[in-house]
Amino acid sequence: IIGAGHVGAATAFALMLRGLFSELVLIDTNTALAAAEAEDISDASALARPARVFAGSYTDAATARIAILTAGAATQGAASRLSVAAYSAEIVTSCVTQLTDAGFEGVLIVAANPVDLMAWTAFRRAGLPAARVIGTGTLLDTCRLRQALASRLNVAPESVEGIVLGEHGDSEVAVLSAIRVGGLTLEQFAPGLIDGARLAREVRDAGYKIVTGKGYTSFGIATAAVRICEAIVRDERVVLPVSTLLTGQFGLSDLYLSLPCLVGAGGIEQVLVPDLNETEAAAFLNSASIIQKAIGVLSIS
Repeated sequence: IIGAGHVGAATAFALMLRGLFSELVLIDTNTALAAAEAEDISDASALARPARVFAGSYTDAATARIAILTAGAATQGAASRLSVAAYSAEIVTSCVTQLTDAGFEGVLIVAANPVDLMAWTAFRRAGLPAARVIGTGTLLDTCRLRQALASRLNVAPESVEGIVLGEHGDSEVAVLSAIRVGGLTLEQFAPGLIDGARLAREVRDAGYKIVTGKGYTSFGIATAAVRICEAIVRDERVVLPVSTLLTGQFGLSDLYLSLPCLVGAGGIEQVLVPDLNETEAAAFLNSASIIQKAIGVLSIS
């Protein structure tokens, strides 16, 4: 885990509790922080799932099956994720360069914001196949959508099928046409109950609300990263909305955005193209244009 801040520490703790790995290494420029977090998690592992958790270097990560990159610039208050792109890109470029120079050849999961741009940056620097460079993307937003709907409909989140695509940010696309509860559309299950536009805004702004209250987000995004790890380690071949390199989908290429992806032992094994209605397709293209413009500003070769 590269970055031992709030997200990195929460991710390491969650991974330890899940018992997915026997060894976890935390890497941070603040070596004292990494050591302290590793020791704290090690203490917890004695009462949970035994694992070796330690602070180390990129050399220690060279043979890892998975690397999770959480290091990046943090947003403040209502600042957009894109506002910290340039600074985050510098951090991500440095981290990925050191990781790959050490010989890493596993799957790289990027959880640094703005995640679509940072996953694209990591892909450009890592020299790994796109299938093995995965952004956490809109997996967390999708969970927020299902949770919000479940609360309104008084059902379990597991009973709600729904997905958010595009940018993990202000232009994300809640695919309302694809929502199903027990095989029924929203209108069939709860006629007139759900205001789709309001629901989409709530999901989009959920991160800002959390940052305003506690200064950062950590547990949700950490759990999303862990879920991707599970899919890889267990070769689940499960469909998750994660950020991946587009190679012609919707006429787009050379940028990272979230689409439904089949995730297994090799990382992203297939990128799926969902059937969007006209409004949703236009919103997805708008999301892509925002990321494309941001890539141009970054000027990363």
